[in-house]
Amino acid sequence: MKINEIRDLSGQEIVDKIQELKEELFNLRFQNATSQLENPMRIGIVKKDIAKLKTVLKEKELGINANIEA
Repeated sequence: MKINEIRDLSGQEIVDKIQELKEELFNLRFQNATSQLENPMRIGIVKKDIAKLKTVLKEKELGINANIEA
């Protein structure tokens, strides 16, 4: 998920997406524990997506205009 796509989402959509990804992460960890996980790299990707979503959500809460590129 790209950061610009995340910034276009509303606050509630971001919260819903975080919850969805947390459930996916739980399922991936469960599959990993039972040796049924086909793509172990997916765990890292989901964790990074959750971090991106949380970062953008915090930016929105603080009113930070992160669209300005340095």
